[in-house]
Amino acid sequence: MRGSQPLGSPAQLEELARLALEGNRASLEQLVVAIQGDIYSLALRMLGNRQDAEDATQEILIRIVTRLSQFDFRSRLKTWAYRVAVNYVLDFKKSPAEKLKPSFQRFAGDLVAGISKDSPSETERSLFIEEVKIGCTLGMLQCLDRPLRMAYILGEIMELSGPEAAEVLGISAALFRKRLQSARSAMVRFMRSYCGLVSDAAPCTCNRQIPTALRTGRIHAGGCPSPAAESSFEEVRAKVRQVEEARWALEVHRAGEPLASPVDFARRLIAALDVQLARPSAP
Repeated sequence: MRGSQPLGSPAQLEELARLALEGNRASLEQLVVAIQGDIYSLALRMLGNRQDAEDATQEILIRIVTRLSQFDFRSRLKTWAYRVAVNYVLDFKKSPAEKLKPSFQRFAGDLVAGISKDSPSETERSLFIEEVKIGCTLGMLQCLDRPLRMAYILGEIMELSGPEAAEVLGISAALFRKRLQSARSAMVRFMRSYCGLVSDAAPCTCNRQIPTALRTGRIHAGGCPSPAAESSFEEVRAKVRQVEEARWALEVHRAGEPLASPVDFARRLIAALDVQLARPSAP
């Protein structure tokens, strides 16, 4: 799907923006195609819910397109687009789950309660392993408050530099570093205590969550888009352990990359603009 394409180089994006501002509709569509995947990934990790993330992505892209004339080309287009996205999702309505004020302590209790003895072997390859892993990483992020969660997503998972992430958030570089360090520490503490991908002494393994996740509807047998490849818990753990210990928690999040949305936001947005332009003007 085109929406899964990464952001282009800064020069390419800026050139597309210049052409779009001159009225080139094809360049505008290419610009939206280039950024929609990353905007959706940011929204999904921040909001933890696919429907909310899709709604937010659509609104963010509308804001980027309609406010493109405000981009002054003094910063990178990507940085400006992320700032539009961040301003929107930080103000996005809280989901019912978020209103319950999720915490690492509560999430740990849910994980321990979900461990099943009649689970598949840790060496058994399954698409469900991937779905459990993705759901778990999204759930862990929700345990951070919004400022810490956004700092972790931008600085750790999306690997923005400190100065760029601080610019996106509209805060000082020192405050960003403080938030990122707090978020990292909380995430590492939790994973070392409960995640078997990170610690052999931790109680939870992805395969042992499958029966409960299926029973409670957290994952669905054939009912939702599945990851591209099957994996086993053992394979994922080996991949995580390939990096240095200090980066195990980050590797868990990268291994739990959320699926791209099936929505082609660019096509939908351009079609809506075409309809709007085709409407006759009021007398």
